[in-house]
Amino acid sequence: MCGLAGIISGRPVDPHLAGAMATMLEHRGPDDGGVWLEPDHRVALSHRRLSIVDLSPSGHQPMLSHDGRYVLAYNGEIYNHAQLRSQLEAAGGGPETCGQAWRGHSDTETLLEALAFWGVRATLEKCVGMFAFALWDRREKIMVLARDRFGEKPLYYGWAGGQFVFASEIGAISGVPGFDNPISRSALQLYAGRGYVPEPHSIYERIYKLPPGSILTASNAVHREPLMAAPEPGQAGKNLSIELYWSYEHVVEDGFTAPFASEEEALEQLDAALVDAIRGQAIADVPVGAFLSGGIDSSTVVAFYRKHMSGRVRTFSIGFEEAAFNEAEYAAKVARHLGTEHEEFYVSARDAQAVIPLLPSIYGEPFADSSQIPTYLVSQFARQKVKVALSGDGGDELFGGYNRYFEAARLWGQLKRLPAPVRLGAGALLGRLPPRFWNAASPLLPGGRRQPQFGSKVQRALRTMARATDLDDVYAAFVNEWKEESELIPGSAALRHRTPLDFRAGDPAVPDAVRMMTCDALTYLPGDILTKVDRAAMAVSLETRVPFLDHRVAAVAARIPIGMKIAGGQGKLILRKLLYRHAPRQLFERPKAGFGIPVGDWLRGPLRPWAEALLDERALREGGFFAPAPVRRRWAAHLAGREEAQALWPVLMFCAWREAARTEPRPAPRVSISS
Repeated sequence: MCGLAGIISGRPVDPHLAGAMATMLEHRGPDDGGVWLEPDHRVALSHRRLSIVDLSPSGHQPMLSHDGRYVLAYNGEIYNHAQLRSQLEAAGGGPETCGQAWRGHSDTETLLEALAFWGVRATLEKCVGMFAFALWDRREKIMVLARDRFGEKPLYYGWAGGQFVFASEIGAISGVPGFDNPISRSALQLYAGRGYVPEPHSIYERIYKLPPGSILTASNAVHREPLMAAPEPGQAGKNLSIELYWSYEHVVEDGFTAPFASEEEALEQLDAALVDAIRGQAIADVPVGAFLSGGIDSSTVVAFYRKHMSGRVRTFSIGFEEAAFNEAEYAAKVARHLGTEHEEFYVSARDAQAVIPLLPSIYGEPFADSSQIPTYLVSQFARQKVKVALSGDGGDELFGGYNRYFEAARLWGQLKRLPAPVRLGAGALLGRLPPRFWNAASPLLPGGRRQPQFGSKVQRALRTMARATDLDDVYAAFVNEWKEESELIPGSAALRHRTPLDFRAGDPAVPDAVRMMTCDALTYLPGDILTKVDRAAMAVSLETRVPFLDHRVAAVAARIPIGMKIAGGQGKLILRKLLYRHAPRQLFERPKAGFGIPVGDWLRGPLRPWAEALLDERALREGGFFAPAPVRRRWAAHLAGREEAQALWPVLMFCAWREAARTEPRPAPRVSISS
């Protein structure tokens, strides 16, 4: 896990600028750093290293291939790099073709020599891992950027100051001299509703996120072609093209053509795929642990890790003083049953609130999933003992874990039978009930336990569903906090973004839940979940690994019929049955709870002065991005207890980010320079 950055320019690049870009990423790689420049200084690559495999200087980057043609700056882990090295040698590739020996045993060197021998696309199709990299071909004068299949590792690119720039985090780009890219109001509109800026957009115009599973190829003249609209896979300009080398949609399509015939077959194939994934991801030259919340996903990962790996297994969780948000007791029970070396850290409200001023610098661009706070805290806690942590992320999207997958379709199926006027009136009436009413009713649901944020979700769903005309509207009720306030961002224009019906639109053979799951895997997973975990963990120099997002596991999951995943108002059925082979069912029979915090209570309490200052009508008007009226209306409703804080958190995080971006100093470069 590392950080990379680079520039292609029509004029010589100042080596100290390339060094400064790397220094902005030092938290991603505190162990080593370097800068490489072409002799004419018109191409620069910089890197920060977090040493995980081969801790010696043999893994230093940017790395030059043995034949001298290619230079690589790489972030991530190739879990099957030992097998790739053997295949490379058997095929006559590797350093021996140049009469040399391997420098060391790093996956960076293996990846670089594989790219040089097999080419980019063929190598990526062989790789099992998470990665983002920049590969410069010195002979052909071509830069290749690539990102892993699901988007575990970030990669931004675009044009700033008359140059083509790219980096692991947007902060390394925004500090380039001449950067004057305006904030994109249209991207801000998407962000306000979702809490994140979805690919391929970024918060700035002319800066983009490389989509997961894609390859960008650019000539050294790319700085002359500042595209004004976000290029997507399949698009090509004079000096730049983007293509997909892997598509999750195709994986899901293939799953329809070859579904498992029985549940037993599905269980055995899933078991085998997870074993392979976790064995590969447990390999490192540094201590490895795992996050454990006590839920289905993290418990499954830990159970497989514990069963199939020798030696001790370390697990980490955090707890909260607020009982409704505390899951640590469940994690501890699971850890005792599985026999892990478990550590937990209880967090006070003051501890959590102290993280809020750090969030703008941690995330680089506005990001507003409030579970970013506990994610940062558990990463910080785990980093004291390990350098790598396995995570259970991805299980919800692949196996049907979110309530919306079964509740949205069920509720829409009932509501659409009602005449529109009746539906509108009932929705408006019930939607006026405050969240605290629905929160009080949540213990009456199966499991009998209060569910945090349940009331606000019900309230929003009722209001939107009353006006819904199709499943897209229903789905939007769950994922867009500001759908009804089109006037929120003055001057914004509609940007293309996915909806659940994009996948196999109009095909009655495809269940609604599958469409929603596919949409989430393509948007919410990389844009929110993986962004949240990557930035929070890398802020404390912790590498996270996600076994469920091994593409071989995803291929197995796609072949599992939806009826084996969701039934009777419950999701992840197949994953539960697999977990119950390792732990008793009663440990997990409780309602699903997110990794949440009582941010709404805090905003009405100790954080109110901070929020009031940012949401002041005059401050909003002077900022010029949010229309004061709808924001103030939501703020008043929240203070009165009629609404929760989910819609306000993106506004607050944007305002805090913009203020930090104007005041944070730039660090001095501290890297070695070579050419």
